[in-house]
Amino acid sequence: MRIQHQFLVYYSLFLLFLTAATLISPSHGDLGKCHPSDFKALMKMKNSITMSEVYSSWFQNTDCCDWIGIQCDSKTNRIGGIHLFIGELYGQIPPSVGDLSHLTALTLNHFKNVTGPIPQSITKLKHLEVLDLGDMSLSGPVPHFLNQLTLLTRLDLSKNQFSGSIPPNLSDLKNIISIRLDGNKLTGSIPESFGKFTGPVLDLYLGRNRLTGRVPKSFGALNFSYIDLSRNKLIGDVSFLINPHGATFIDLSRNEFEFDLSNVKFPKDFNWFDISHNKIFGGIPDEIKNLESLYELKEIENPFLISVYLNSISLDLMVITHAPGF
Repeated sequence: MRIQHQFLVYYSLFLLFLTAATLISPSHGDLGKCHPSDFKALMKMKNSITMSEVYSSWFQNTDCCDWIGIQCDSKTNRIGGIHLFIGELYGQIPPSVGDLSHLTALTLNHFKNVTGPIPQSITKLKHLEVLDLGDMSLSGPVPHFLNQLTLLTRLDLSKNQFSGSIPPNLSDLKNIISIRLDGNKLTGSIPESFGKFTGPVLDLYLGRNRLTGRVPKSFGALNFSYIDLSRNKLIGDVSFLINPHGATFIDLSRNEFEFDLSNVKFPKDFNWFDISHNKIFGGIPDEIKNLESLYELKEIENPFLISVYLNSISLDLMVITHAPGF
């Protein structure tokens, strides 16, 4: 009789445990399409940072594929993208983001209250193609481990508080087409390896930092579409960046560059050129008048140059004689 009584007690406790577990843990049916492991990772993220009311859909017992900013694959229902850029987030990027194993795009930007470093757990995202963490308050060095994201095509760390030197091994990214490191506190020189990208890099933004030294001459052999080196402390001759096969958008403004512009050969599809606030000399080549795609050329505060502005439609020329301090 006593044994039977003990059995009933244990059995009752077991049923009570199952009931509690059911109430506490959402069933797969409650989650809808959301994969349980993805749901777990997202809940860890939510519990690690503070989110404004705009993210009220991030709630337990709901389908995470319906949450604002979450993109699920239509076939696998695994989370393929996180795109958060409205409202407010407070805190640091949690390590649990690395548990979203099927993530191909991570966009967190315009959150000035997100601080700290990029967690190393992000290297677990072996399918990641887009990493956009721009316009926040991330700090520390630009991580060397980012080169482990071998499928990365776009890297945007612009408008943060990153400091230190640029990791040379970013040039190992074979699929990269855009790198944005502008608007930080980066120091040192541009790595020589950046002139030897193995991938098809087209856009490179390094402006508004504290970079010094000379630009690697190997940059002249790369097929950039857009290159921004503005507002640094770079020196030397960078005329090799302007060639018939070179970039079509170039911003070299507010550096200490020095070269003869009259010897430069412009690409036929040149669009935009800013060499203001440098030490560039020489006249403007006559061939610039035939560049139908050029809509703006800025040369302010280069004492021996004139400023030319071209209208991309009418191609009317307005020539302004320049004086220092214009």
